[in-house]
Amino acid sequence: MKKRKKTFLFGLAILGIAFAFNPAQAQMATGEVLVNTCYSCHGTDGKSVGDMPTVAGKSKNFISKKLKDFKSGKKSSTVMMRITKGFSDSELDAIAAIMAKK
Repeated sequence: MKKRKKTFLFGLAILGIAFAFNPAQAQMATGEVLVNTCYSCHGTDGKSVGDMPTVAGKSKNFISKKLKDFKSGKKSSTVMMRITKGFSDSELDAIAAIMAKK
């Protein structure tokens, strides 16, 4: 019985070490999923038909810079400043990449 307990504890220790060096990480949602946030205001596929600016087709760098400017407060907007704060910079880059392809 003691040998089984030692074997079990040894196995448990090995698993603990394995998980310590390879921690679980959440996956970032894809740009295709993240960009859905934009459509309610900026129109289907980012092509606005109203007063809201069209963002589809602009360069990735342009869109990314604008999004990050909203996030930092460098560019002012009641809504966009709040929305962009909910995204990491890499998520904003993913959104910009998708919108640039539209």
